[in-house]
Amino acid sequence: MTLVRRATPYLPAVAYFSMEVGLEPGIPTYSGGLGVLAGDTLRAAADFGIPMVGVTLLYRKGYFRQHLDEAGNQTESPVEWSPEHRLEPVTQRTIVHIEGRPVRIRAWRYTIQGVEGHEVPVFFLDTSCEDNRESDKEITDYLYGGDQYLRLRQEAVLGLGGIAMLRTLGYTKLQAYHMNEGHSALLTCALLDEIIGSRDLSTVTQSDIEAVRKECVFTTHTPVPAGHDQFDRDLVVRIAGEDYVGAMERAGCFLNGTLNMTHMGLVFSRYINGVSMRHEEISRGLFPTYPINSITNGVHAVTWASGPFQDLYDRYVPEWRRDNLYLRYAISIPLEKIQEAHAKAKQALLTRVERKTGMKLDPDAMTIGFARRATGYKRADLLFSDVNRIKKIAKQAGPLQVIYAGKAHPNDESGKDLIRRVFKAGAALRDEVRVVYLEDYGIGLAKYMISGVDLWLNTPLKPHEASGTSGMKAAVNGVPSMSVLDGWWIEGHVEGVTGWSIGSTEKSNSAPAEVAESLYHKLEHVVLPLYYNHPGDFAAIMRSAVALNGSYYNAGRMVLQYLVNAYYP
Repeated sequence: MTLVRRATPYLPAVAYFSMEVGLEPGIPTYSGGLGVLAGDTLRAAADFGIPMVGVTLLYRKGYFRQHLDEAGNQTESPVEWSPEHRLEPVTQRTIVHIEGRPVRIRAWRYTIQGVEGHEVPVFFLDTSCEDNRESDKEITDYLYGGDQYLRLRQEAVLGLGGIAMLRTLGYTKLQAYHMNEGHSALLTCALLDEIIGSRDLSTVTQSDIEAVRKECVFTTHTPVPAGHDQFDRDLVVRIAGEDYVGAMERAGCFLNGTLNMTHMGLVFSRYINGVSMRHEEISRGLFPTYPINSITNGVHAVTWASGPFQDLYDRYVPEWRRDNLYLRYAISIPLEKIQEAHAKAKQALLTRVERKTGMKLDPDAMTIGFARRATGYKRADLLFSDVNRIKKIAKQAGPLQVIYAGKAHPNDESGKDLIRRVFKAGAALRDEVRVVYLEDYGIGLAKYMISGVDLWLNTPLKPHEASGTSGMKAAVNGVPSMSVLDGWWIEGHVEGVTGWSIGSTEKSNSAPAEVAESLYHKLEHVVLPLYYNHPGDFAAIMRSAVALNGSYYNAGRMVLQYLVNAYYP
């Protein structure tokens, strides 16, 4: 580890591009897992002294602020925040041509400082410049807002404008351009432009394409075809111009007259990876002609460990901040110390819940946490498939309470209905099983939830979970998972040691009723009896979650894998 830190300042930098980056609660430039992962990646790079620079967009109105009424109906409002209070303005300006006209771009800098002082800058691109027309100023207003026309303009600012800004800032010789998902894939056109120099784009050769490929790394996070950004040829011509489109077509980026941004990232990258072992298999099935590898996601342990667990690790595993792999030695921490730290984190969560909702929860009751983006495949209401069964389990096996959180995209009516169904189930259960749904989920609230609940629940529809990182954050805090075997949990699951599985071990989906029955059976006959009757054994599972999963599913390990396999192979 020390050798990496000493050597990397002399290596060319890596540029990390992501549509969203989540760094702190007061900077609302993320919607969920993709952005938070990007922030954790950049933090880990700073910890290891890797010369990396982050590039993303500045969203002046954020993603959105979520409001929920008593029935669970979601409404949205813009996020009010001031970049100048959180970020450092960059004096340099650059332009990108969109629809044939120059769109001016400014940037804001956020500096991440690693555990040993190394700094990684993150540049937020902003089109709210005085010389831009109003419609161009609004390009960087909302994350994932608007229609295809807005989305492609945003991706042009990120990819084409991002390369232009890096050059303006003096980043000329870079080792790799890492595209975190396909949103930034247009950066390959900017690199192609640089490689051909004064030649016309119509002269692009396979050799030119290969030269770009040698510079690029691509990570895909989407396991289903419908999740990949796709744009009609006419719209791409309108935004980027016929010359760029011609070059993309010669490179094979268009499929049936449509530009698939994931496919474009694949075409132009020397190294391609999915974000879990299972996701690698799924991605190879979607794109069988490409050599897709896997680097399973990880979380930044220092960011996500609660205060009580940070204090615990500082005492028993002092090297953990420098190298998260040392969390392996958490296996020697006395069980009563694990219980004490968790009790403090749980009380902090319950205090937060009472402050936000007025509901006073029982600190002694088994508390289940579920906090994911509210969309159909996450199946947040699977726990309530049989309300009477849940009542019976809580009565016979022990008290149960559930804390939910998660936003539905403003245009996702099925996701909004999912939230309403959770509210309806909570009303039906009333005081027999207390159910609370916390509004406006984000980084700040997540830190309380992933450390304060007793069990982290995850019920995705296979194979939609590319990886998932919330359970990894829970593990860093000694909270075991109970999850469908999809995404990272296939690798992290050791039954009765790091948590519990739900449903079949087969790769295909079981009927929802079978999955729900598996969930109920394990709650009633395994998890709740262990929690109430054998608290020491439950604490041992908590400790194993840290030692086995916390020590491995962290951003330090993930970034070192990128360093060795992708950036400097």
